[in-house]
Amino acid sequence: MRAGIRVVIIDDHDLFVRGLELLLPHVSGGRATVVGTTGDAAYAASVVRHAVPDVVLVNLHMPPPGGLHAVDAVRRAAPRATVLAMSGDDDPAVAIGALRAGAAGFLPKSSDAASLLPPLIAAVEGWSVMPPALLAALAGPDGGQSPPPVTQSLGDAERELLVLIASGASTTVMAARMHVSERTAKRLTAALLRKLRVASRAEAAMLAGAAGMLREVTDARMPRSGPLNQRP
Repeated sequence: MRAGIRVVIIDDHDLFVRGLELLLPHVSGGRATVVGTTGDAAYAASVVRHAVPDVVLVNLHMPPPGGLHAVDAVRRAAPRATVLAMSGDDDPAVAIGALRAGAAGFLPKSSDAASLLPPLIAAVEGWSVMPPALLAALAGPDGGQSPPPVTQSLGDAERELLVLIASGASTTVMAARMHVSERTAKRLTAALLRKLRVASRAEAAMLAGAAGMLREVTDARMPRSGPLNQRP
């Protein structure tokens, strides 16, 4: 389990932010600490530059310039940080918009501090963090759109890798399943993302869903626990 997870919260709901500030260190045994917050999306980039976080939680429903602007600004200001979007809206389109803006995953806003810790750790370790409802929307009929032509040109090995990425597999799991080193798995993943013309695993998962490939994620050995895809 990763130690010293630095968290920044971009959210204009003061009580929610204060609750996470108090509870995250407690429920994580001191492993997760809130190192910066702002309720103004316009200041998101400035806060993350100063705080140097591992994970940034962004509320999508904020006053202008809004949560999507904050996601994009954070990705540009702190490219090594993992951005997780949050929303109390059940509409999958809201989450999909955040993934397209650069978020690495999505959390329901109803999550309490105790339930947020596992996906925070999972996200830092490179896992995809999305609730089943969102995955179901991505894996629905055409994923809500026509199958991307680029996925039709993938070879068998590339297709297998994309399914692993979409299922939330870590680099360690991908390396083991493909019988290669973790360094090679990272190189192959980067090459596949370039071929798909996407910037993140989350966007790759969206393409897999649009192509109907998430239905191929049926191997019981893939790590799945609770309401989120996460490390067991």
